[in-house]
Amino acid sequence: MSQRQVLQVFEQYQRARSQFAQAVADLAARPQSIDTLRSAGVVCLLRPLLLDIVPSIRQTAALALGRLADYDVGLAEVIVKAGILPQLICVLPEENRYYKKAAAFVLRAIAKHSPQLAQAIVHCGALEMLAVCLEDFDPGVKEGASWAFGYIARHNAELSQAVVDAGAVPLLVLCIQEPEIALKRIAASTLSDISKHSPELAQTVVDAGAIAHLAQMILNPDAKLKLSQFIVNSGGVAAVVDCIGSCRGTIRLPGIMALGYVAAHSENLSMAVIVSKGIPPLCACLVEEHEDHIKAAAAWALGQIGRHTTEHARHVAVANVLPTLLDIFADAGSSEDLKAKTKKALKNILQKCTYLPALEPLLHEAPSSILQYIIGQFSKVLPHDSKARRLFVTTGGLKKVQEIKAEPGSLLQEYINTINNCYPEEIVRYYSPGYSEILLERVENYQPVL
Repeated sequence: MSQRQVLQVFEQYQRARSQFAQAVADLAARPQSIDTLRSAGVVCLLRPLLLDIVPSIRQTAALALGRLADYDVGLAEVIVKAGILPQLICVLPEENRYYKKAAAFVLRAIAKHSPQLAQAIVHCGALEMLAVCLEDFDPGVKEGASWAFGYIARHNAELSQAVVDAGAVPLLVLCIQEPEIALKRIAASTLSDISKHSPELAQTVVDAGAIAHLAQMILNPDAKLKLSQFIVNSGGVAAVVDCIGSCRGTIRLPGIMALGYVAAHSENLSMAVIVSKGIPPLCACLVEEHEDHIKAAAAWALGQIGRHTTEHARHVAVANVLPTLLDIFADAGSSEDLKAKTKKALKNILQKCTYLPALEPLLHEAPSSILQYIIGQFSKVLPHDSKARRLFVTTGGLKKVQEIKAEPGSLLQEYINTINNCYPEEIVRYYSPGYSEILLERVENYQPVL
């Protein structure tokens, strides 16, 4: 037999191995094929291919195992019991990027099913290999490793601590600084999975410097709610608030925007900003800063905090934010953008605010474009609150309402009519403009009976 004929035998064997690995990988992507593959003992047949001399066969075998483990917890357990994990990771640092991504896929597919399977991955030393992958040049490898770490850490505090001990946190913080959006998202999600179990784990993430970079991420319009939730879960809101309160100028801007974006997502996240005492430093920015774009950002953030419910708006109003916003809006020196931002913030807050002591002073100062929202809130509260109706008269509110000139049929006129209907007609007439002159004229024309 010639040398060529001998080599052909090996070439045929190589092609057969490659075709088998690829066919199994394709079949494993089809749910209807899984039971047949399981009964054929596919895991044991794939195991030796992980050590194949041909790199493409190794990575295809790993892909097939990942798809099998991802589909079924039983197959994931079979893979672990077959001792495949040490074999999978033993030469991981020296493998090419395709194999690394496939191996990371196998690990996360196994880890997702249960804490016990995730613990098996920890026991085989896979975390150290995944940490090496986080330092890889290829973003896809980093993405796969980040994802695997997340599936392991999300189960409980013990597994999360194991991820921390493997040195993953600083590397994940580096990942969120990469330009690839998908990598940023997955790394941020993994940091959230690590930090959610205990204050100590959250502090570890904060100490690694994650918050400053996540604050920048959340400004990206492509960012998701989970980033905001992570900021809150990890205690990052308090850190951002401290940063805003301890610095001046443009360095405040990312923190201001981060608080606004966090608060914008939901009532709970907005309340987290309030509880973390985020309103006073934002209000301070309106007073202390000289740059209009910083004031505009602070006004926008306050509007996001106060726009959700009456409780949110009350917290903003009690902090004396409304008069400050009104002064900025009325200031001839304010830029058009700043005026637009303050007007929008005032509208957002006023439309939810039912705390009348904070609204009362604005009646006498607000321009017509803002007055409508203030009057609208009084028209909602006064019909149902007798004490508020009395105070509205004694503080001059009812008199001020009678002085407002509104277009007939306008929404503002409807609000005024609703307020007037809360009082006897003679009281409304008494506080109407010109009524005192009418009374004096009646006095002058009155002829006493002698």
